[in-house]
Amino acid sequence: MNKIKILHMYSDMLDLYGDSGNMEIISYRCRKRGIECIIDKYSIDSPEPDFTSYDLIYIGGGADLEQQHISDDLLRCRDGIEKAYRNGTFLFLICGGYQLMGKYYRDADGNDIPGLGLFNYYTVAPSSRKKRCIGNIMIRTSFTGKKVDVIGFENHGGQTQGVKTPLGEVISGNGNTTGGSHEGYFEKNVIATYLHGPCLAKNPEISDYMISYCLSRSSGETIKLAPLDDKLENECRKVMKERLLSRH
Repeated sequence: MNKIKILHMYSDMLDLYGDSGNMEIISYRCRKRGIECIIDKYSIDSPEPDFTSYDLIYIGGGADLEQQHISDDLLRCRDGIEKAYRNGTFLFLICGGYQLMGKYYRDADGNDIPGLGLFNYYTVAPSSRKKRCIGNIMIRTSFTGKKVDVIGFENHGGQTQGVKTPLGEVISGNGNTTGGSHEGYFEKNVIATYLHGPCLAKNPEISDYMISYCLSRSSGETIKLAPLDDKLENECRKVMKERLLSRH
């Protein structure tokens, strides 16, 4: 049986807007295809695992307070996470997880929360906590090799700058910065985004991209997934897409 192994980091602290649901969706889509999906959890001060033994590492979103709490522990794990990333382990990062893989996150009070520095972007929050990017968002991506419209919900004060390889172009919403033209960060084994909701509920292409990547990496050959019935997801996305486009 095909198998993927996932490490869900700080699931007890980073779960804004149902982010932990992303793991339920990946597990479900694996199960429907007969793929074994093992999801381990890591919390602050847990024994440091062998990060390279995982096919995918997932970190969800949290507010400034939660990011401050996990920062030291995350830095403790830096070498292991970087080794896994360099070795091809997939990183799926939402909001706070996205920010903390950059150089730093500067909060509204001007305090710098150090990131792992795996990527060259950085995030700065405005001094006013009332200035936030909030609402449904649609971006247009091509990470699967074809154009895909991705929909989610953003709620972040941080303005992420210095991103050279974004996940997609903003069609409606803000993205990495207020009124920005691009959203998220992408490499072949990294998807980082501000999309909550949970993100994967409306976007099966992202789930399947990651599952296919993990299986292909472990087997050494390109794995094409059997299609699933995504009629409900596509109908939901169509309704939201039409609603967002009508505003323009």
